[in-house]
Amino acid sequence: MKKYLSLQPYMKNTMHFCVIGLFSAYAHAQVGIGTNAPNATLDVNGKTTLRKELRVGGTSSQTGNAGLNGQVLVSQGEGLPPVWKSLNVSFMEEGQYKLINSYLSSDQTGIATLSSGTAGDNVYKNNVGDNISDTSKGTWNKITGLENNFVIKNGKNRLTYQFQTGVEMKAPSATTSQNISFTCGVFRNGKLVAVRPDKISSNNNSEKAGIQDYIFTLNYTEQNVPVGNQKVEVACRKIDTSNANTEFTIGRNVSNANTISNAFTLESMIKIDVVEYVTYKN
Repeated sequence: MKKYLSLQPYMKNTMHFCVIGLFSAYAHAQVGIGTNAPNATLDVNGKTTLRKELRVGGTSSQTGNAGLNGQVLVSQGEGLPPVWKSLNVSFMEEGQYKLINSYLSSDQTGIATLSSGTAGDNVYKNNVGDNISDTSKGTWNKITGLENNFVIKNGKNRLTYQFQTGVEMKAPSATTSQNISFTCGVFRNGKLVAVRPDKISSNNNSEKAGIQDYIFTLNYTEQNVPVGNQKVEVACRKIDTSNANTEFTIGRNVSNANTISNAFTLESMIKIDVVEYVTYKN
């Protein structure tokens, strides 16, 4: 004959304990998970896993707000509910590159020492690493207002240089075409890292009294610059000219008396972006 064990007394006791627990939680308005002494309405002592959205700001009659994709939950302080906010902050992961700093400089003094009476240095080629003071590599003239000093902290990096300046020449005769070849370069710690040669020419330019303007631009990205202090300078030089008496300036006007241009319209500017590799240390 089979015997059966009755569970009724056990189930009654369990239900009694559950009812007592519910009344206790309701009376104190605090529920503890993983703790016997909750100090908030819901006190969780342990890991929490959310399988669905997190909603805030709800009421007894209205579901809370789950926020939008990419928003973060921001505290408004004690006694106030948190709110979802859209922040213009990029969260970088290890292995990505992050913009660390940008440096922007301008200069209206420019270079006037390459004007009439100054011949070109006749150096047509340059290489990365040429020293700014080595006259066999050209007679470089600095645009002093564009010097920048900064520190590289991560050997995995990218430095982007964006240099632009106005160039002006005035031929001895407005009806005779003249030309000047020149070049500008970016130097880091006295060594050439970027260079671009160019030429400006004047035509039969009687309307502007023989004055010709031109915009020179140099963009370059250098990678894996060594860690440490860095000094970036910009310098230019005259390579050759069809007439040594031609007036020539870089980053400023040839004369303040003319009505064609001024130092502001021809000023020099450089922007340096320092982008470094993202790493996180424990």
